[in-house]
Amino acid sequence: MADNTASKQTTTVVVTGASGRTGSRVAEAARAAGLTVRAASRAQGFDWEDPTTWAQALRDADAAYLMYPSDIGSPAAAEAIGALAREAVGLGVRRLVLLSARGEDQALPAEEALRSSGADWTVVRASWFAQNFSEGPLVEGLRQGELVFPGGEVKEPFVDVRDIADVVVAVLSAGDRYVERTLELTGPRLLSWREAVAEIAAAAGRPLTYTPVPTRAYGEALAGFGVPPEEVELLVEVFETLMDGRNAHLTDDVREVLGREPRDFTDFAREAAAAGAWKA
Repeated sequence: MADNTASKQTTTVVVTGASGRTGSRVAEAARAAGLTVRAASRAQGFDWEDPTTWAQALRDADAAYLMYPSDIGSPAAAEAIGALAREAVGLGVRRLVLLSARGEDQALPAEEALRSSGADWTVVRASWFAQNFSEGPLVEGLRQGELVFPGGEVKEPFVDVRDIADVVVAVLSAGDRYVERTLELTGPRLLSWREAVAEIAAAAGRPLTYTPVPTRAYGEALAGFGVPPEEVELLVEVFETLMDGRNAHLTDDVREVLGREPRDFTDFAREAAAAGAWKA
């Protein structure tokens, strides 16, 4: 159970992955909220694979945002997150928020590793990021005019990573209100990958095609691009379960925490298009 340390004011937050899609936004939102951000990435000497680098990042902080750099469902994630969380608690950093993946069974061991660490924990399970279309591995295909992906026609409540960041900072600033809570963050409506690509095409002002492919064929393509075999196998396993429609419903958790509706995919697409995300 949470103790009184969870109620103390958070002033310094360690942000892992501070240069990444979520970490950069968490750092930005935390600074805007008046918090001191301690970036923890390889550029600052922090390495998830090297436990000797953890203490320097954690010491004298009040809280930490944990984002494992490869898939949260990998076996290495649970071991590393559990070990780092225990070290954080030992250094007095009890307030930990973990980014997890909504509907990903493979992520459950990492979540359990955090819960059993003795930390005052919150798990944030996010839907598929809207920004995966504008900043992630899907961008190049869209720039070339076609998204090839094993999403079938399943619906997904794409979530804006800025909402994830705002939730993380609000949770860290709310004392013990969200301690021992698992939050599921979604956007405000369901879209298929085909519908999402159509919205991107409208925003970008150019034709774009969505081509669904079997998961195994997608894995073979990834292997052809040089993705390591073990990573390909994990992604295939994850996609085979995630794309079964299990996430095709909305939650109210963004509204509960922030007191407003989540950002809409159309707004994301317009802003990203204006910034040149999908220029050929």
